[in-house]
Amino acid sequence: MEVGTHQQYNAEQDNNKMMIRPTTIAALVALITLSSTTTSAFQTTSNTRIISTTTLFSTPPERTTDQPSKPPLSTLVKRVAVAGATGRTGKLVVQQLLSQNVPVLALVRDTDKAMSAFDPTNELLTIRKTDLGSKDDVITAIQEGEGVDCAMWCATGFSDAPDQSIWDKVSAIFGFATNSQGSIDAVGLPALGEALAKSPKRTLANGSDKSAPLPKVVMLSSAGVTRPDWTDEKKSALEGCAGIPIVRLNPFGILGVKKQSEEELRNCGTEYTIFRPGGLNDKWPKNSRPIFSQGDVAVGRINREDVATILVDLLSTPEATGKTFEGVSIANSDGYYPPAESLSVALDRLILDKDGVSEDVALATYAIMQQLLPGEKQAAAELAMGQTYEQLDKEEIGRLGARGTEEAPIVMTA
Repeated sequence: MEVGTHQQYNAEQDNNKMMIRPTTIAALVALITLSSTTTSAFQTTSNTRIISTTTLFSTPPERTTDQPSKPPLSTLVKRVAVAGATGRTGKLVVQQLLSQNVPVLALVRDTDKAMSAFDPTNELLTIRKTDLGSKDDVITAIQEGEGVDCAMWCATGFSDAPDQSIWDKVSAIFGFATNSQGSIDAVGLPALGEALAKSPKRTLANGSDKSAPLPKVVMLSSAGVTRPDWTDEKKSALEGCAGIPIVRLNPFGILGVKKQSEEELRNCGTEYTIFRPGGLNDKWPKNSRPIFSQGDVAVGRINREDVATILVDLLSTPEATGKTFEGVSIANSDGYYPPAESLSVALDRLILDKDGVSEDVALATYAIMQQLLPGEKQAAAELAMGQTYEQLDKEEIGRLGARGTEEAPIVMTA
């Protein structure tokens, strides 16, 4: 099943060339927040973590122009368990891991589908039928996994697959995300963390206690998961990301499921990284420069292959550990903005989850991210479900109807 995220499912490639210098938003945000007032831009919710903006510069990381090269990923992991391995994103993750000679334990519902998706004769690949809604089955899979020391969660979410109707996508998501015991995200994901919590520390220096830890669990989540719970005041202030179709409609409360599962992972006692991509779009140029941000205010597009690349790279990036961040990409027009050689510098600038993101940082990040939207109108909140930015620019109605009257064939049954 897919993990994707928000605003449209049938997007087309944006051919506009965006001549900007993409990077993490944190550095630009720091300059903006230093000149901002201390008054809150919007009322905070009870679980909002607040930090002083001065901490952004309290302990600047040491950086040199000569970044040491990382050892091959195959020397840093014994075996990676991938949940959701036969989904469109999970399959790409598995393929990238195998291409780097990394052993993989594919946790799947349908072994026949997995056998047809991958080469079953590949000695690096083990396929196991696993009930991700069963804590015991997930833990057993990891314990029996012949040296599994880290895991990737790629289960559930939204897809922009052109050969699926909106009902097929949403009903598939609903059926895969829940069972009689509840959400598989809320059960299977923390089970992965629990199973790996007591395993040896992963580092670039082969377990040295003096080295920063690498994540043991990498979660593919979704931008927008916190937005349905924002106060009305905050939604109004950040309408460009709070008013997008997937947040406005939130079918079956799927964003809340992801938010809950994120919290479960943070509390399970293992090293983790949570990546929230923007709208997964296979037509958006791949091999593009990712833009990372925090505060759940990112809106935009990113190619699924780039998401898979980022997820795999996170396994060897200690700067990502203990952090939650969003990501969209700027099209690599004419080769001007290829991906950076390493994620380390960009992710090092981001804030640890335990420290929290301030309201001022979120508001400043939002102001910047809204300028990076595809299209000319750059009005994500005006989109209807199933409408692209390009259709909005041309004042064309999307395939599901005008905003507020979308005719998505969604029927809830008892």
